[in-house]
Amino acid sequence: MRIPTFSRAATTETAETTRVPVQPRRDDDTTQDITRPRTSTVTPPTEAQRKPVPVGRPAEAPARPAPADSPAGSPAAKPTPAATTRRPRASLLATLGLIAAVAGIALVLSGPLAGWGIGVAGLGLVLSLAGLSATRKQHVAGKTDALIGLLVSLGAIALGVLALTGSLSWLGTDTQPASDLREWLDAQFANRF
Repeated sequence: MRIPTFSRAATTETAETTRVPVQPRRDDDTTQDITRPRTSTVTPPTEAQRKPVPVGRPAEAPARPAPADSPAGSPAAKPTPAATTRRPRASLLATLGLIAAVAGIALVLSGPLAGWGIGVAGLGLVLSLAGLSATRKQHVAGKTDALIGLLVSLGAIALGVLALTGSLSWLGTDTQPASDLREWLDAQFANRF
């Protein structure tokens, strides 16, 4: 990399000190890196070879035209490519699907609210499917959230249907699993604390 040097002796422009444009170094300079092979002058890319700037992003300031006395390979003649990288954003649908799935399974496990839990888990299933579809786009993250929401929703629906049909003895609309668990915990740990 070549860094131009500037004189700090003259701070104001007077008749004695006129500004002289900085000239690029010559190739036969003794400070040139001898480990790299010499290259020929590089021509700037044409308009057809340049990458288009994406819509919605501010374009960089246009490069200044090279002075007439500067060679074609000087740094002033080379255009700077715009680095445009977009950060991925999380899918709102996938996140909402996961939240609804967790709420659905909590309602199903409560016992009397199993019917409502199936409905909330169904909503979580739909939101998770929409979130999974949204993560197929290039800069949208959240595929793991959508998959977990999908699995939890399906589990909550299956558990809720089993609870409503009476297939599970420990879970149903007439049971109180929270109070049963509390009584069991009190019986197990009453003498230990």
